Amino acid sequence: MARKPYVEEHDNPDRWLVSYADFITLLFAFFVVMYAISAVNEGKYKVLSNALGNAFGHSAVVPNKIRENRSISVSPKTSVVGVIRQEHTQMTQIAKTLLQILAPLVNTGEVRVTQTSRGVNVEINASLLFATGDAQLTDVSVKALHAIALVLKDQRNNLEIDGYTDNVPINTPQFPSNWELSADRASSVARQFVADGIAGDRLKVVGYGSNKPILPNDTAAGRARNRRVELVILSNLPQPEKNIAFSGN
Repeated sequence: MARKPYVEEHDNPDRWLVSYADFITLLFAFFVVMYAISAVNEGKYKVLSNALGNAFGHSAVVPNKIRENRSISVSPKTSVVGVIRQEHTQMTQIAKTLLQILAPLVNTGEVRVTQTSRGVNVEINASLLFATGDAQLTDVSVKALHAIALVLKDQRNNLEIDGYTDNVPINTPQFPSNWELSADRASSVARQFVADGIAGDRLKVVGYGSNKPILPNDTAAGRARNRRVELVILSNLPQPEKNIAFSGN
């Protein structure tokens, strides 16, 4: 029986087109996905949303419109603007509430409440809080700080407590310099807030000593004003704005 002649198979020079077509298809799909998410960076939006959630005590969520159509960019922007306005309103309300409960001390000039781009600043004269050269809170100051703590205890904002002195040197075993005195005074206020129910991880304590005076230290009135503790209720989304001073009238 005769054998069939062997026919050698030749390579198809066009086989590479199959792999190339698959690669082009995947590349096209990749750019379609990138284009679809280019209008809203969801990762960055979630970071901002988490920050806003921490500020207002709710879980961060991505709006339904973003889930349904990632190319929509108006809704997230509108939502963020609304939350910023809400926080500004909240900070203003905190300032007005503190002004109201501290009205007798505001009228005597011992306390000043100011809303700034950082948040709400409560300036308390050291003469209300401490005896001269001491960091032990007086009975009157404990009551005032307790009233402030009642307002801030359930808020989500962090608090910064800054201690300041005048430029008169101090050198005692307890306070070798104004640095220690200012830091201890700020710490005393922080400890009182913790005792009144404010979480310690919300607090930051800073002692500035005689630095950052409000008035020149060349007069008794100026030195008295510079001896102070400032409580800053920090805004989570500080916005550039002019300071708003609240008076007792």
